[in-house]
Amino acid sequence: MATTFLDFEKPIAELEARVAELRETAEGTDINIDAEIERLQGKSERLLRDIYARLTPWQKTQVARHPERPHFKDYLTGLVEDFVPLAGDRNFADDQAIIGGLGRLRGRKVMLIGHEKGDDTASRLRHNFGMAKPEGYRKAIRLMRLADDFGIPVVTLVDTAGAFPGVQAEERGQAEAIARSTQQCLELRVPLVAAIVGEGGSGGAVAIAAANRVLMLEHSIYSVISPEGCASILWRTADKAAEAAEAMRVTADDLKQLGVIERVVPEPVGGAHRRPEEAIFTLGQAIGEELDALGKLSGDEVRAQRRAKFLAIG
Repeated sequence: MATTFLDFEKPIAELEARVAELRETAEGTDINIDAEIERLQGKSERLLRDIYARLTPWQKTQVARHPERPHFKDYLTGLVEDFVPLAGDRNFADDQAIIGGLGRLRGRKVMLIGHEKGDDTASRLRHNFGMAKPEGYRKAIRLMRLADDFGIPVVTLVDTAGAFPGVQAEERGQAEAIARSTQQCLELRVPLVAAIVGEGGSGGAVAIAAANRVLMLEHSIYSVISPEGCASILWRTADKAAEAAEAMRVTADDLKQLGVIERVVPEPVGGAHRRPEEAIFTLGQAIGEELDALGKLSGDEVRAQRRAKFLAIG
């Protein structure tokens, strides 16, 4: 159950608070309030279902950024066995905003690479909120090449507001590193499946998501710039972020319709943060199905299909 409620979830928060209050009041007494609790829980579930059935693009953006939403390490724990982390770009440093390594996903050897945002203050600082620097993308390049050499499929999990925009990152070649990482994705002769599990922001996301098959969780977003950034450029104020999100078509359904992604992976009612185990299992099943289908293609066919797909967009 979520402990952090978004602005549009306030009616649900009030009902759940009422349920908790009734339970606390009745604890240690002979008062039977089961019927009232059941009524309130039913009302809360119906309200939750109704709200999440008609989320706006801006509300989906808020869900995609929810602090309790599963992150890379949660998917790693829930989906991958025998994981062996591989660190560093062999050039400058190890960037903890991008984590990667070898493991087994549903019995299949994979190279798993993804953004990690962190889940508390210390880990968020350590992982730089999932915003990678050049060494992060160069690490991804190294791991993709390694996977290609040994014929191991690559799976990437994308969850970043964008590549780190700091001066040091620019000095070390941020744009070049992103371009090279995107190029490496397109050159692979092994299957590459990418999943947008939270935010897919700009080139920082595309750098590891130029895949044969791009999946998006139902309440994730994928865009060239954040809604706030777009609003700041167009209207000179971030207050119009909701309007920007609507115009940018950042949601999974929009991007599926536009042909940018191939598959929308459903989330539990109320978002992945409410039942993370279910969300993780569902995504793992979808990734496995895509790898099964791509495994029937030769290396040349895998690469040709990926390139043709991106050339056809737009």
